[in-house]
Amino acid sequence: MNIPDILRIALTDELATISQKSLAEATVRLSARYRADRSASEGERLLRSPVDIAAYAAYRLPATFAAISAVLVEVRKRHLDWQPAALLDAGAGPGTAMWAAHEIWPELARVTLLERERGMIDFGKRLATHAASVVLREAAWRQRDLLGQWEQSPADLVIMAYTLGELPSPRLNEVIARLWSVTGGTLVLIEPGTPAGFALIREARQQLISAGGTVVAPCPHQEACPMPGNDWCHFAQRIARTSLHRQVKQATLSYEDEKFSYVAVSRLPASPIAGRVIRHPQVRSGHIYLDLCTPSGLRRPTVTRKDHEAFREARALRWGDAVSETP
Repeated sequence: MNIPDILRIALTDELATISQKSLAEATVRLSARYRADRSASEGERLLRSPVDIAAYAAYRLPATFAAISAVLVEVRKRHLDWQPAALLDAGAGPGTAMWAAHEIWPELARVTLLERERGMIDFGKRLATHAASVVLREAAWRQRDLLGQWEQSPADLVIMAYTLGELPSPRLNEVIARLWSVTGGTLVLIEPGTPAGFALIREARQQLISAGGTVVAPCPHQEACPMPGNDWCHFAQRIARTSLHRQVKQATLSYEDEKFSYVAVSRLPASPIAGRVIRHPQVRSGHIYLDLCTPSGLRRPTVTRKDHEAFREARALRWGDAVSETP
């Protein structure tokens, strides 16, 4: 996956005035902060300067875009006739979810973004001036702390990506309940594909099911998550790195694999699936092992060449894909 050319150009233009050395140094500092305990206390600032904000966008925006896009593609597959008109991005950062959602649903008519950091809002607004879409250029940015008091009209699609882990644990249920209250259609929550990130998603999933929501993705059921305590459910999306991206991350590969955990919960019905591929399929000579999450729990069927059609279909499956029937 590549980020859209217009977003790549916008990002390059906004970073052009900052030396690559400064960006690389700030990236190292930010990486250390984000690898530390991400459960922020109220009022804590992880981004402390304009260079921090620029560095965050340089090294995180492409991967975040990739993860959000991958999730929204799965949501669209289960809501084939759904066209959200209004998007709310809570904890918007530089507006990455807005760009990703517009790629999936270009007919979006209204976008509202809630972001605590004034500098991040200013950066996101400057990026949006490059957009071809009037909706992105005229998106409504609101400086809001999700832990404070805020009011918002319901939106068809509500997204909060990579933000739960930055909130204090005692306040998570409150924030999730507030987001659900302003969700007119589907709420999407995304966190890093780590045990800690998955734990946040699993707890949010159960809270939203208890509130009457229908799980759209990735789960094929409404039951308790069957993942054992020593494992975690996550997925990956490969994103191509630009030369600037490689430089600020001090990386040599031309790509990176962004790993993420997520849940999409809706007030709308969704097309059913029989299971979800939760690991890379293991292709062997004459047979394929599939790790699936299904309504009856975790399964590991083996598909052999004897069933030519099933084998052909299994060879095409990738980690994260939905299946219409289980072998």
